[in-house]
Formats: sequence, C-alpha cells, structure tokens
Amino acid sequence: MTMPSDSVLDAVATGSYHAPHDVLGAHHEGDQWVIRARRPMASTVSAVTSSGAVVSLSHVRHGVWAGATDAEPGAYELLATYDGGPDHRVDDPYRHLPTLGDVDIHLIREGRHEELWRVLGAHVRHFTGVEGVSFAVWAPDARAVRVVGGFNDWDGQGHAMRTLGSSGVWELFVPGLGTGTAYKYEILTPDGQWILKADPMAQWAEVPPATASVVTESSYTWGDEEWLARRASRTPLDQPMSTYELHLGSWRPGLSYRDAAEPLIEHVTALGFTHVEFLPLAEHPFGGSWGYQVSGYYAATSRFGAPDDLRYLIDRLHQAGIGVIMDWVPGHFPKDEFALARFDGRPLYEHPDPRRGEHKDWGTLIFDYGRNEVRNFLVANALFWFEEFHVDGLRVDAVASMLYLDYSREAGEWEPNVHGGRENLEAIRFLQEVNATAYKRYPGIAMIAEESTSFPGVTAPTDQGGLGFGFKWNMGWMNDSLEYIKRDPMYRSHHEGEMSFSFVYAFSENFVLPISHDEVVHGKGTLFTRMPGDHWQKLANLRAYLAYMWAHPGKQLLFMGQEFGQMSEWSEARSLDWWMLDQPAHQQLRDFVGVLNRQYAALSPLWARDSDGAAFARLGAPSWNPNVIAFARRDHHGNTVVAVSNFSGAPVYDYPLELPESGEWTEVLNSDANAFGGSGVGNLGSVHTNGNRIATMVLPPLGVLWLSHRA
Repeated sequence: MTMPSDSVLDAVATGSYHAPHDVLGAHHEGDQWVIRARRPMASTVSAVTSSGAVVSLSHVRHGVWAGATDAEPGAYELLATYDGGPDHRVDDPYRHLPTLGDVDIHLIREGRHEELWRVLGAHVRHFTGVEGVSFAVWAPDARAVRVVGGFNDWDGQGHAMRTLGSSGVWELFVPGLGTGTAYKYEILTPDGQWILKADPMAQWAEVPPATASVVTESSYTWGDEEWLARRASRTPLDQPMSTYELHLGSWRPGLSYRDAAEPLIEHVTALGFTHVEFLPLAEHPFGGSWGYQVSGYYAATSRFGAPDDLRYLIDRLHQAGIGVIMDWVPGHFPKDEFALARFDGRPLYEHPDPRRGEHKDWGTLIFDYGRNEVRNFLVANALFWFEEFHVDGLRVDAVASMLYLDYSREAGEWEPNVHGGRENLEAIRFLQEVNATAYKRYPGIAMIAEESTSFPGVTAPTDQGGLGFGFKWNMGWMNDSLEYIKRDPMYRSHHEGEMSFSFVYAFSENFVLPISHDEVVHGKGTLFTRMPGDHWQKLANLRAYLAYMWAHPGKQLLFMGQEFGQMSEWSEARSLDWWMLDQPAHQQLRDFVGVLNRQYAALSPLWARDSDGAAFARLGAPSWNPNVIAFARRDHHGNTVVAVSNFSGAPVYDYPLELPESGEWTEVLNSDANAFGGSGVGNLGSVHTNGNRIATMVLPPLGVLWLSHRA
C-alpha cells in the first residue's frame, strides 16, 4: 500500500487539496484496493461494504486513515468511533464519481451550456445508489474549494471539492443531505486567503439579511399547459398587450407568493390588463434596491416564500389568462462580499478592467460579457426563468448601460473598442445571443429592452444585425408626453409637438409605452399629481392621457397605483394608498382603466399592426386645432379606430374632422363620460360623416374619444 507524500496528506487533512478524490475514497493499487478516509479525532475507523465485510483502517497522519482489502469494496460506509462520543457511520463522499459528464464540461468551457442550472449549483440526486446533494461551482482561480453548512458545523475541512481539470469547475457529492440544507462555498484564493461565498447558481437562499444558499428541489405540478400551447402559437407583437407593473413587496405588504395569487388575479382581471410585470424577484440583499442589485440570479427571493410558491403564483396567473413578465438585470451586480464580486479572489464575473467592469454612479460591477463562462451564466439564466418558472417575457433593465463603453463616463474614463468606437461589442453579442436563443427555445415569449438611446435595430432580428429584442421601451414618448401633459391647458397649444413627435419614429422599433416605477419616485410625484388644475381637472387630464396612450401605436405599461390616481409617491417600504378607492372619483378612475383595457382588447386596430406605419394616419383636416390630436389605426381586415384628443380645458363644439371612411362611426370610448366622473360631453354614442367623409362632432374638455368603424 503506497501513500501520498506528507505534504499532500497535510493538505487533504486541512481540506485544502485540489484533488481530494485522488487520495480519499477507494483506489485500485496493484492486487489490492486501498481505502483512505479523513476522520480526525477518531479512535477507530473502518469501512463497511455492502456485503457486510469490514475493512479496518489505520491512522496515517493528521487524521487521515488507510486500509487495504483484496476485494473491490463497491458501495461502502465509513464507521468511526470516538472516545466518549457516539459512533458515526456515513456513506463516503469520496467514493463517488463526478456528477458532471464530459459533455457538460465541454459545453461549459465553450460557453454553450443552455441548461447550466441543471449541472452547476446544488441538486438533490439519487446517485450511485444513495440519496444526497451534488455541489458544483465554477471558480477557476481558486486553489481549493470546500462546502460548508450546518451539516458540518460550517467547518469544510472534511468536505473539500475536487477540481474538474481546466474547466474551473469544482464538484462534490455529499450523501445524506437534502432539501433545506443551508450552505456556502469556502474558497482558497490565489493569495492564500479563505473567503466565504454564496452559490452563484443557488436556486434558493436564506431570507435576507441572512446570506447562505439553500438546497431546494421542485415538486410543483404545473396546470398551465393550455396557456403555454396558446402562447407558442402567437406572436405578442400582433396581440393586445397591456401590462400592470408592480413591486410585490409593497403592492399589498405581508403577502407571500401564494397569498398574493387570488387578490392579484382579482385586481388585474377587473382592470383588464393582459400581463403583469414584476420588479425583479431574483434574490437581492438590499430591499431598497427594489431588486435591481441581484446577488442570486437563479434564486427566487425568499422574502415571499419558496421557489415552488412563486411557481404557484405564475401558474395561477396563467390559468386566469394573465401573462407574466419579470424584470431581469444582466447589466450590473452589487459588490457584496458574500456574492459574485471577486468570487474566487480575483475578478471573475466582473470585467477586470475597472473602465469596463464598474459602474461608479451605481456602486456596482459590470459583467465580463466577453468571457465564455460569464456569457453562458447569463444566457442560461434567462432560459432558466422561461423553463423553470414559465414566465412569458423578460424586461431587460438598463440596456443602454450595456451598449456603450462611455456610458456615464468622462473622457479618459473609458477605453474604445477594437474599432475605436464606443460600442461594447461583447455586450452586443451577448444580447444578440440571449435573444436569439430565448426565441428559438420558447416561441411566443417577449424579450423587452429598457433602452433609452437611439441605438439602431434594438428590435431588428439578429440575422439582420439587430439586437433581436421583441420590444423596446419608448422612453422618448414617455418623456415628451409627460412634459406636455403637466402643462396648463392654456399653454398646450404652443407645445403640440411634444405629444405628436413620437408619430415620426413610432414604427422604427416595436415599442412599449411605459409609465413605470421610475416615473413615480425621487421627487417626480405621481401621474395624478403631475396633472395641472384642481382635483376634477387632474382626474380628467389623467383619463385623457391614458386614453391617448392606449390608442397610440405600441403596447402599454402602467405602474401600480396609477390606475386609481395614487397621490403620494411610491415607496417600497409601505403599501399603496388603497384607501383612496373609498373616494368615488378615484373608484371611477379605476373603473375607467378597466373599460379602457377591455375596449382596447376588443378593438383589433389598436394592436394588430402596432409596428406597421401603413396602418396609421394622422388626421386634422379640414380645420387644424393645435389642442386636438387625432389619428386613425387600421387592422388587417380594414376595421378602423380613430382617436380624437382634446387637451384644452374647454369643450369644442361643431368640430369638423375628415375620417378615413364614410358612414356611421360608433363612439366606443369617451373619457369624459359621466360614469367615469366626467362632465358628460359627447356625441350620444355615434357620429356620421357627410359625402366628403367629414364628421362634425363635439369634443369634451380634457377628453379623448375613440370612434370605431367596421369594414
């Protein structure tokens, strides 16, 4: 029986050897099988094989024991006795083969493992005859890696992981562990320091401020097969899509994922929204970040329950006919020591050059998009949310910060790309890859870019050089229209372009019109408080703004609270002001949003050709009024809807407008109707054109009309 060198045995004894399986476990040497085990402080150690044979081990050095047998031991357990203590009998972690195969390792090195979460991280497995948990982590610069947790009193010397060659992956299967096990990785850095890290691939974590990862295994049975089949047969671009954005923690504080399902479905169904969009639900250490500083990209935040509880919430929404979009944050991550930052003692997930690897304004780090394994980590993460949680779309946060090397940097603080330009070519390739891969694997989903610049081709296909997103937030429309609507109606006639300039570029991308959480914080007030005038006028302005927004080309997104005229700024630390619904005027606003959504969904001209400029026409003849903005939308069958908006504070009588078709037009929406708290000015349900297709109508003050004509 040969023995490794003393230095190797010493490293094994302290859990600092990079290849512990080469020493520990069972090894065929000549005509014998040698079994080695690490059992410090034991009085005796033996291996008990599945046949019942006992192989006695002798102490060799610093708690390492060894013994030999002529027969192959096969499956065996280690039995250790201690003076004054109970015997300890367990399956030997070091007798097991790696849980990752050669194909997995090859794909990880190439950055092409689309289901990375299935092989890295912690997984409950029935492996080589026993139940346990496999651990695998990418840490290429580490000198050694150990698993620590409550199961070993947070002392990892007896659970050192093995390195799997040049892949940078470390692996260990620990028998006897299961769901609910809290753990971290203890990493020996190149400079000899042990650091403690949460698992980047963990699918659950302790409730913050605790930071350990937690082993989880899904037992959820989905019931949304019909929804997924219907989704795969459609394209969101030519379907109605109006989104209710919410921060789950402050929508109704105290609700778990499961508790939130029924009240959220009831509220969203009453309002008629087709989708909900959750602010980030991936694990994050600081609640005040609203989820935008992610520490656990694969872990649904434990603040509201277990991962299967989130599956339940999404499943119930799907069964109620409501799509689910989640915010996704691949643009940056926080510097918390327990998480991704300098994960193995050196920059790993972040770009090593601070000119590309750090957002000074945000105090965060930027991913190294050019590194295969980092790109793979992010691409697989997007696919993870589609595959494991059935989400219908990802809204990608802060895309502009990813596209430009000089984003929020002064001269000299950034380095040009290889062509001398300011574009981040690696980030662009990453975005193209994640979009192309997601759409290939999951037909009918939506990838949505929050992109605030004029970068070309955000929603153009990747095979045409575009980024490949399905939609882009229309930040220009948002900024201009909010600037316009806050003005006193007396002065709006001089600023009509702020409201209508968006028509010039409305079909250059596939747009979403967002009134998001960012517009109701940091001193901006709320949508209601931005409106001019007294209380009645504010509500009238708000109804008109929403009706104009819902008719404008593009999909819609509205942040929670704006549907009933929330008056105080949103804070993640408290609930919405639901008490405002006790006021009839604000209840009427909520009811108006419900009617708005239902009419929108019923009128295909408002969504069927959202990105087709040929289906849109600006109207104004025969007389031009700078306070009136009118346009027509047409579907594939010739059905037409005309939206006529009067943003002045007075009604306009006998207003002539040339319509696209002659005959009777039905007034399907009037934002000034009595039922919504308006003044009731309108056209008694319809308008008629003369021989020149000119209709003479009444326009309500601070009001919007929708007129429908069927082919």
